[in-house]
Amino acid sequence: MMTYLQAITIFHTAISFVAIAAGFVAVAGLFRGGAYRAWTSLFLVTAIATSVTGFFFPFNGVTPAIVTGVVALIVLAFVLLAYRRFRLVGAWRWIYAAGMVASLYLLVFVGVVQAFLKVPSLHSLAPTGAERPFQLTQLAVLLLFVLIGLMAAIRYRPVPVAVPVRREPSR
Repeated sequence: MMTYLQAITIFHTAISFVAIAAGFVAVAGLFRGGAYRAWTSLFLVTAIATSVTGFFFPFNGVTPAIVTGVVALIVLAFVLLAYRRFRLVGAWRWIYAAGMVASLYLLVFVGVVQAFLKVPSLHSLAPTGAERPFQLTQLAVLLLFVLIGLMAAIRYRPVPVAVPVRREPSR
């Protein structure tokens, strides 16, 4: 019989992988004027679900994982505000683009941490997470996402969504 902890771990991990995959497609869509709206919606839903389900694990005090989850939810709140409330107008355009990339970065950051903890060959390179291979990997990931985030914030120009015009009925 599966325990609660096993079940939540499997569910949390699965939606994390879906969020990361959808996030890469959604971020690529930023460079095409916001194409791939379905992927963007999938990314936002699964990224939020990933962060929320992270709080379902046993609480043992404030940890880096909890801080990362809180930061991720704050970033996602700004992304949703920019998209839904402010319709990407003015500065909200680049806040949305940078927030999408930052949200994906946080998921990948945690994925790298988990890989170094759980994959034996990586764990042997950095058993405490303070060793050079772990630090260089995280630095490379950070630099890559900063570059992508800057490019997305500068280049993202959303394609206007056609809004149906309401016509008065003919008399």
